[in-house]
Amino acid sequence: MFGGNNKKEASKGKSSSFIPTTPHALNSLVNGTVVEGTVKSESDIRIDGTIKGKLFCDAKVIIGPTGFVEGEIRCQNAVIEGKFEGNIQVSELLNIRETAAISGEVVTSKLIVQSGATFNVTCSMGGKPQYRPEHHAANSSHSQNKEDSKVVKEAKTAGA
Repeated sequence: MFGGNNKKEASKGKSSSFIPTTPHALNSLVNGTVVEGTVKSESDIRIDGTIKGKLFCDAKVIIGPTGFVEGEIRCQNAVIEGKFEGNIQVSELLNIRETAAISGEVVTSKLIVQSGATFNVTCSMGGKPQYRPEHHAANSSHSQNKEDSKVVKEAKTAGA
C-alpha cells in the first residue's frame, strides 16, 4: 500500500555488503598538538590542542577547555570552552561556555554567553558578515584617533 513494493524493487539490484557512512564524524586535535596554517573540515572538529592560522569548517567547531585558536574561524556552529583570539564567523549558533576566554571580532546569527566567560569582542549579529580584514586593520586606529581628537576639540570649545 504505501510504496512498500518500491523498497523491494530498489534493493534487488544492490549487493548485501552495505557499508554505512558516518553522518557526523568528529575530527579531534588533542592536547599537546600544535597546527600552524589552514585547516579545512567538512565534519565536526574538536580542538583540545592549538591552531594558529585559519580554520574553515562546514559543521561544528568545538574548542575544548585546553584548546586555543589564534587566527580566523568560519563555521556553521561553535562551542568555545577554551581560548580564542581573532575573528570568528558562525553562520548559526555560537555558544560561549563559562570557562572560555574570547577576544577579537565575532559575527554570528545566534549567541549564548554563559556567566563567567571572558568575552572581549566586537560583535555583529543577524546580518551578513561585514568584516573586511584589510579595511579593519588599516582604518581602526586611524578612525579612533579622529574620534578622540573630535572629542577633545569639542571639550575645549565647550570650556572656552
